[in-house]
Amino acid sequence: MNYDHIGQMINIKIAEYGDNMALRYKADESWKSLTYREFGEKIKRLACALIKADVKKGDTVGIYSANRYEWAVTDLACILAGAVSVPIYATNTRDQARFIIDDAKIKIIFCGNDIQYQNLVSIHADGLPLKVISYDAELSIDQSFTSTFDEFMNVSDWQNFVSEMDQRSGQIKTDDVTTIIYTSGTTGNPKGVMLSHGNLFHQFEAVDANFEVSSADTSLCFLPLSHVYERMWSYYVYLKGAVHTYLEDPKMVIETMQAIKPTAMVSVPRLYEKIYASVMNSQEAASGIKKYLFNTALKVGGEYNDLFFRNRPIGPGLKLRYKFFDRLVLSKVRAAVGGKKNFFSAGGAPLEKSIEEFFLACGLLICQGYGLTETSPMVSYNTPHNFKFGTVGKLVPNCEVRIADTGEIQVKGPQVMKGYFNNPEATAEAIVDGWFNTGDIGEFDEDGYLKITDRIKDLIITSGGKNIAPLNIETLVGKDFYIDQIIAIGDKRNFISALVVPAFESLETWAHKRKIQFQNYEELVSHPHVIDFFRERIDHHSKKLAQYETIKKFRLLAKPFTMDAGEITPTLKLKRKQINEKFKALIDSMYHNKD
Repeated sequence: MNYDHIGQMINIKIAEYGDNMALRYKADESWKSLTYREFGEKIKRLACALIKADVKKGDTVGIYSANRYEWAVTDLACILAGAVSVPIYATNTRDQARFIIDDAKIKIIFCGNDIQYQNLVSIHADGLPLKVISYDAELSIDQSFTSTFDEFMNVSDWQNFVSEMDQRSGQIKTDDVTTIIYTSGTTGNPKGVMLSHGNLFHQFEAVDANFEVSSADTSLCFLPLSHVYERMWSYYVYLKGAVHTYLEDPKMVIETMQAIKPTAMVSVPRLYEKIYASVMNSQEAASGIKKYLFNTALKVGGEYNDLFFRNRPIGPGLKLRYKFFDRLVLSKVRAAVGGKKNFFSAGGAPLEKSIEEFFLACGLLICQGYGLTETSPMVSYNTPHNFKFGTVGKLVPNCEVRIADTGEIQVKGPQVMKGYFNNPEATAEAIVDGWFNTGDIGEFDEDGYLKITDRIKDLIITSGGKNIAPLNIETLVGKDFYIDQIIAIGDKRNFISALVVPAFESLETWAHKRKIQFQNYEELVSHPHVIDFFRERIDHHSKKLAQYETIKKFRLLAKPFTMDAGEITPTLKLKRKQINEKFKALIDSMYHNKD
């Protein structure tokens, strides 16, 4: 990349794409937009406002908000002002946010809704003085330490600070830290990952090498911008002059995809799992002829699109059959996600092979990859012309991976972080002789594709000495339409059990159709017919598992695992230790009772 830093890159793209649409966002129930020029002016005005507010070069600035275009303006303004942005997940609790604010030494912070604002009010009152800027102009704010975004940015003499901004921007080096992203912390407190402009430029080059994205593309930004995956991709969208659409409420992702019809986007597997589960569930009640047509359509679509995406010749007979089944069945699945895509991307957790195959059959290629916050994030990826389902692809360019004797994946390359902020001990433990210890277990197959088995710390070792990867069990069984969350259990025990949180909206519909009476979810999950139903569902999805990996017993929970209860991280990863401790009595009952 022929840029010194991301701020410089954005300035060049703003000049290049000027009056082209840069972004869209929802306001007053309708879509609004900004051109690249308008986007650039807001970034520069805010950078000058930060300088006027006495933000010094190298200072940290917090962003505690869900996705919105102001988030991106703030992030890029920080770069031009020479500051370092520190995102905090919008879903982080008060205590989680307080830890990051304290650890990162944040004095000025931008926030989204009233929940985040009230958390900051409490933190401010608790002895951590903050200057708060609210994106939401409708919030009731304490003006002694809070401004609205528009007020803060509306600096009448902002142009007096442009020369200072330009001077600071001109001093930024490629190896300088651009952001500190705190890991979600499945064990202990999160650690602040310091990523440089050079780390991210490596990622842009990796995408450029195997994906085609241009100013004709539209992307949907629905993963949290505090997540490195969406953050890296968002920078890349602007590098290519494409249009980025900001979605504040991720629950509206399907409806928004149908409305804006993105041509490329990144996601975590949960979105694809839900779409897949919904389609497959609808088939369970279909007539015999409809099931036959659906299954045949998937078979024909799989054959056709495997050849199509690999640029291989397709025979006239297959073309004709595909055209028929595409119009009848497959196009309807594509319509549900806003039509054709150049590609989907998936990362952050494993995506089950059958789901990848389903989407490909429908003409939607999901390119699954692997990485971590500490690797900016990509280490490996499947690409539109080089993919193998059930793997996380081949290594991205200019990256080395070795498998340690323990099976741990170790990474070396320009994408590896500079270290953990304010934590040299953790840095020294994570990076040894330039090799980053990922904590993940994996292997290369005969074709050079990487497979992830599990996290080292998550491995279950049964009392019989079997090593079992719980993530594999949870991925296979958890794709079920009626399962929202699942955790496999069995460390130092003689068989695998599970705690299961049903997808209650779907389960209620199922129960009402069968005239099952219940007053609350506790009654629903303890009903014998419901328990038998889940036994069948779990067994159905466990056919690919070895006998010793199958779930022998399970308990249905009436409440989901939550961040507030300390059971999951902001990226929805299970906190296994905490869950095992909290539900110990319930877990023990599965091993002591003869049910």
